[in-house]
Amino acid sequence: MTDKKFTGQVAIITGAGQGIGFEIARQLALEGASVILNDIHEALAINASTEIQKQGCICHAVAGDVSNVEFIQHLVDEAVDKFGKLTIIIANAGITTFGEFLDYQPESLKQVMDLNLYGTFFLTQKAAIQIKKQGLGGSMLLMSSVTGHQAHKNLAAYGMTKAGLEMLAKSLVVELSEYSITINTIAPGATLTERTLMDSEYLATWSRITPLGKPATVADIANAALFFVSPASRHITGQSLVVDGGWTATSPSPY
Repeated sequence: MTDKKFTGQVAIITGAGQGIGFEIARQLALEGASVILNDIHEALAINASTEIQKQGCICHAVAGDVSNVEFIQHLVDEAVDKFGKLTIIIANAGITTFGEFLDYQPESLKQVMDLNLYGTFFLTQKAAIQIKKQGLGGSMLLMSSVTGHQAHKNLAAYGMTKAGLEMLAKSLVVELSEYSITINTIAPGATLTERTLMDSEYLATWSRITPLGKPATVADIANAALFFVSPASRHITGQSLVVDGGWTATSPSPY
């Protein structure tokens, strides 16, 4: 007998070499899931997977670019080959490109669209085909952002993609519910990660303008993610949860 709520579940988490994705993968594995951990950087993927394995968990690294449909299919196939099925998808991989709208270049828009929208769309599609085939149902989670809810300077393209992901989740309720597949989104606000902490002013700035007095930790976001892919949310689908310490209620600019 085990009290781990994800025992017997098989999850793919993309963009999980560090930050939010890594913490989601770690928490899922600690709760009994068999995890396929993806990152575009092979060293990050292997190091992250090894760290999770050291905690007595099941985690397999698969490095590659999830804006490539052939690789996406390989990722799904790897989960099934390694663990026999696929039940959870967390589309965390994404890229942020900054730029003023009047100067924004086509190559930057293509880059952010390819990963954030195109890649997530086809990861969701390929995973849904597999989960439908199994007939056991499953859970999907797409990673949005507060910038999909509130305007943010120099992030028009990025915010557009994140709002698009929330509409994708709503639209897929119509197509996936009959297969007992739930699909939801999380919209994190300012979060302390390896990348954001490279900015020496980040913690102080976002602590000042966040109503709860501090930005989120990766654990805060992972806690919400695990809820959405757990049995506790089995009757919730097509929804988005903002995790931002209240920032979207007031939306002061960090600039």
